[in-house]
Amino acid sequence: MDMVNKMRENILELLDKEFSALDLMTINDKLGLSSVDDLTTLEYELNLLVKDQIVYLTNKNKYILYSKCPDFKKGRMQINKSGNGFLVLDDEEDIFIDRDNVGFALDGDIVLVKITEDKGKKREGMVIKVLKRDINNIVGQIKSDGTSLFFEPDDKKLKITLTVEANSLKSCVEGEIVVVSLVEDLGKNRYIGEVSRHICHKDDPAGDILTIAANYEIYSEFPSDALAQAEELPDELDDDTINTELSYRRDLRADRIFTIDGVDTKDIDDAISVARDGENYRLRVSIADVSFYVKEGTPLDLEALRRGTSSYLAYSVLPMLPHKLSNGICSLNPNTPRCALTCEMIINKKGNVIDSDIYPSLIESKKKMNYTSVNHLLENDIIDSGYEEFSDDLKLMQELAHIIRAERVARGASDFDMDEIKIKCDDTGKAIDVDVVYRGEGEKLIEDFMVKANETVATTLFNMDLPAVYRVHGTPVADKVQTFIDFCRNFGIKIKGKFKDVTNPKMFQSLLNQINVAERQNNIIKSLALRSMPKAFYGTENIGHFGLAVVPPHTSYTHFTSPIRRYPDLLTHRLIWTYLINKKTDSETKNYFASSLPGLCEQSSKRELAAIEAERAVDKMKMAEYMESHIGEEYEAIISGVTGYGIFVQLENLVEGLVSVDLLKGHNFLYVEEKGALIDPKSKMMYKLGDFLKVRCIGASKAASTVDFELVEEKDNKDNKQQED
Repeated sequence: MDMVNKMRENILELLDKEFSALDLMTINDKLGLSSVDDLTTLEYELNLLVKDQIVYLTNKNKYILYSKCPDFKKGRMQINKSGNGFLVLDDEEDIFIDRDNVGFALDGDIVLVKITEDKGKKREGMVIKVLKRDINNIVGQIKSDGTSLFFEPDDKKLKITLTVEANSLKSCVEGEIVVVSLVEDLGKNRYIGEVSRHICHKDDPAGDILTIAANYEIYSEFPSDALAQAEELPDELDDDTINTELSYRRDLRADRIFTIDGVDTKDIDDAISVARDGENYRLRVSIADVSFYVKEGTPLDLEALRRGTSSYLAYSVLPMLPHKLSNGICSLNPNTPRCALTCEMIINKKGNVIDSDIYPSLIESKKKMNYTSVNHLLENDIIDSGYEEFSDDLKLMQELAHIIRAERVARGASDFDMDEIKIKCDDTGKAIDVDVVYRGEGEKLIEDFMVKANETVATTLFNMDLPAVYRVHGTPVADKVQTFIDFCRNFGIKIKGKFKDVTNPKMFQSLLNQINVAERQNNIIKSLALRSMPKAFYGTENIGHFGLAVVPPHTSYTHFTSPIRRYPDLLTHRLIWTYLINKKTDSETKNYFASSLPGLCEQSSKRELAAIEAERAVDKMKMAEYMESHIGEEYEAIISGVTGYGIFVQLENLVEGLVSVDLLKGHNFLYVEEKGALIDPKSKMMYKLGDFLKVRCIGASKAASTVDFELVEEKDNKDNKQQED
């Protein structure tokens, strides 16, 4: 061990024994150091430990391990429009931060918080230090004061003083949406920036969506080198390429294979075929072989990694790969040969895979089916034109899908599917309709087949004991599950039994199975159940997938089925080519993937989260735009959230807005967090999560992404009175 590493080890060993902070010279003396060089090395290593957030440096220049500071918590700041915030923690309840205690922290920063009030599950704190800034690029609009141009950030919560270099404004025009990159930190939230990217003009049809996307570093334009590489690729497979590929690919072009997607889908990843195999079923899931065209380290690959995923924002798609690939040579379009990777599974009547094979193939989809027509056939026995010859195939697929789904439920998988919103826009991009996405038999069938293929591929890779990418979902936190159970009981749901081992999927499933409420209330309950669980992510440590009841080594889970739109799937395809097809499993290969995959998984997880947040922000903005044309109209609604300043209500089409507490006249309401309710102690009037109301829209703002409601009539029936214990 070298001297520097030994010094680091000695520092950590010393600080682990101490329960109070020590200054530099005290640490020097306790370590028995005597030379100037040793003191210099000590100070250098301590600074690195502070930078790595292992050691905390106090305001009095003393050092102590974070683990020795129970009142200190590290996490990500989440600041709302009121200026108040929360420290978001993975394994604990979030900590409330009053806006007076936020300090210089910005939304998304990694910060150190000192707990100032601890009342069990309700904790408050104050920001002590910003450990890592989340901002590098700021989106905003170029404006004019009549004599010169200036930059105004889009994020009104951004509490910084920003000076944009004059030279970088020369290429801008008034009304343009741009990205400003921070080039110098002057301290105390003062920065110098320069215009680094031009997005669009604010009046462009998709300008509103592109502006939100840019806030999450999602851009429509591809770098020139990536586009140049894409242009070099063929539009179709020619005969010479087909003959070459058939030397090592299985020819499945004669197979009765087809795709099922949305009517407007253009980036088609997956194709399926099913046949009987004695008493069993033979399921083939063929996935576009994107890795054949997107080679590691190329401009296309590097840009795909930067994006991480395709982003589906209202009516627009900002793809991970240029359209030349995503809608062209990589998409499994009908009646044209395509390169694929096929996962072939023999599945018994219990839904178990008893044999499997994963191999490169050449396929030719016989039909591009859509969910609407497939649902007509499977749900109503109505055969749309062009589906006649595929009727038996689809019914056999439905039979198998039900078997697969039953097996997954039997082992403890929970149903966390939430209703999704569908926004329809006109030719100018304006929202003209909002509805709930229908998930029928066709959608569920494809989901069942893709999950089974993902499990089969992951289990195959796991059994090889080689580095791989897994889609993992950790077990719930006991305290958060108990909070959820307490809420259910306050909600009036009778929960029987004790749930000590919530890490057991079957036990958690039995908890959810006891919740029998109205369909719209069920969505609210599901959202609360999800809060008790960690988020799924990509990783190289195979901890399993709790929600799907995937428990290694019996089963494992990865993402394999969507390489056109998800980077981890592309990584999995490369691993299949390396390990299974090219048989490269030597130590050099193993070490390469062991060192590279963790960082790639982290980047993929980060970009997935950004895409999800962008989608939510666009939906919220478009819903507000839609409601601007419906002010004054009345709706049936359900309470979807309760705060001290009002109640959030959700319409049947999932549009959500606020009824301010100031509009609940004649009562003195108090917010009771443990009941998820506003309660007037005197009249016993109560508004709680899941209550049904009739509301009127009194305001909407696309610019602020807000919708405001008022009650049409005061709640006064028995269900709205606080129940006596």
